Amino acid sequence: MSIAGTLARTAAGAALLGASGIGYAAGIERRHWTLRRVELPVLDEGARPLRILHLSDFHLTPGQRSKIRWIAALDELDPHLVIDTGDNLAHPDAVPGVLTALGRLLERPGAFVFGSNDYYGPTPKNPARYLRRGDTKRVHGADLPWTDLRAAFREHGWVDATHARHVLEVDGRTVRIAGVDDPHLNLDRYPRIAGHDADADLRIGLTHSPEPRVLDGFAADGYDLVLAGHTHGGQLRVPGYGALVTNCGIDRSRARGASRWGSRMRLHVSAGLGTSPYAPVRFACPPEASLLTLVPRTTGPDARTGTPAQASEGIG
Repeated sequence: MSIAGTLARTAAGAALLGASGIGYAAGIERRHWTLRRVELPVLDEGARPLRILHLSDFHLTPGQRSKIRWIAALDELDPHLVIDTGDNLAHPDAVPGVLTALGRLLERPGAFVFGSNDYYGPTPKNPARYLRRGDTKRVHGADLPWTDLRAAFREHGWVDATHARHVLEVDGRTVRIAGVDDPHLNLDRYPRIAGHDADADLRIGLTHSPEPRVLDGFAADGYDLVLAGHTHGGQLRVPGYGALVTNCGIDRSRARGASRWGSRMRLHVSAGLGTSPYAPVRFACPPEASLLTLVPRTTGPDARTGTPAQASEGIG
């Protein structure tokens, strides 16, 4: 075969492989709902485990019935506390779907903060912009009904942690929760919640985007755990390399899952359950919810920060 023929076959093969990859990322993996189980040593010695269901980044649009059913079935996990770190909406008519998805989870103790895609709808964008670090130009879509969603969450008893400090009784424990508005939009005002409350069994910080300036504030104030979303885990990950970008200020190694921040505080970043309607692909990063089991801190050198994502057997 001629060199020209070999090159043509190689190009055709590469194109077919690329098309197959896009087909998998858009048609299969983005609907491969996954439960991540993580064990985090943040409690005092002798404390019994506490289960937190961490949800984030639904980016829900009407008609996403499979996603709604799967989220609703997470109530079977019997969490003690539910945390929602924002970007629930991707359409003006999505609020009823979010409430249907959460279903009986709304009857459990819960707290939330919102993200940019609760406030503004998605817009068409050049996907290459996402890969350009330092690109901070933002174009907002139409206003979304975040006030309706907030009212519904509050009516069900969930607390709005946006620039507020709350005390919840969870499974017989005193849990202090505080949060900030979305740092991705530069709406965070950490000084409004700054300070240390010693009389608590557990202190949890919430932020949609895990920006270092916010994480540093929580760590300085002695929080045990911070929960965040926003990154989508990178959304497109390269096996053996990880996330290409984080879309915020943290490093790629923290784009998904559990890590330390400082000497004491733990950080958990959810890869979330959705994508923008204009970039409906995921690769090596399936949509996820996380069941965090909090356990007592270890006294020796502890390198274990969590467990890998697992398929959601028995859920949904």
